Amino acid sequence: MKFSFHIGAHCTDDEQLLRSLLKNAGLLAEEGVCVPGPSRYRGILADALNKLNGEKADLDTQEMLIEHFVDLENADRIIFGHENFLGAPFRALEGGMLYPLAERNTMRLRNLFPMHQVEFFMGMRDIATLIPALAAKVPEDRLAQLLNGVDPRQLYWSDTLHAMREATPDCPITVWCNEDTPLVWPEILHEVTGLDPHVRLQGGLDVLHQIMAKEGMQRLKAYLDTHPIHNEIQRRRVLAAFLDKFALDDEVNEEITLPGWTEDLMEELSQTYDEDMREIKSISGVSLISV
Repeated sequence: MKFSFHIGAHCTDDEQLLRSLLKNAGLLAEEGVCVPGPSRYRGILADALNKLNGEKADLDTQEMLIEHFVDLENADRIIFGHENFLGAPFRALEGGMLYPLAERNTMRLRNLFPMHQVEFFMGMRDIATLIPALAAKVPEDRLAQLLNGVDPRQLYWSDTLHAMREATPDCPITVWCNEDTPLVWPEILHEVTGLDPHVRLQGGLDVLHQIMAKEGMQRLKAYLDTHPIHNEIQRRRVLAAFLDKFALDDEVNEEITLPGWTEDLMEELSQTYDEDMREIKSISGVSLISV
């Protein structure tokens, strides 16, 4: 059995991956891919993780969990998703690190199914917008805990990924930038499900729909209906062209209100983020979906 864990990150997905996949529940079932609803597994996985406390699950525990989640005769992949798999939002920057619990938590997730293949999937986000988004997400009484001792210039996604690879060297990791998600969403869906790119999945425009004017979506769909797309590069160019013309300004341009966050700081963090992506491309076992 193969297990796909979509582990966040916070403020990148808002459960859209699971919603898009569930649109394809019938087709995925035919392909042996099981996508249980979140309420069906999150509590049970949390209980199992707490009980095991990092130890490897025995055969009986693994079989019990699989039987609970799988209702397909020929299932060979299960998909789980939760933005808190790497910890609650207020712990995302604990100790001045980016997701310091990633190493421990991914190892624990891997040890739930030690006899099976486990893969991790994660969206990343520019630190310049991630921290303000996290600050808006956590309760007010947790804000000080989130920001305590944090130097945004010292936060690198590559550090988090290196830690995950150290903890789970046999688990492939697929990542992407949240800023690119509207253009690479179909590829993300196929990577998480393990299906061939030629398998047509519904929901490929779900993310684009959130940030594009209604008129633009209508024109895009009409264009796609009459102009066959022959490869991924062509598809991305078409989507980018429509997004450039019909993007909703309020959705793609965020107003940052954190004290001390100047335009110069934002620009510096964004440049560091771009440089960090080059480092990530060199990490063995990590695949970066990029435009």
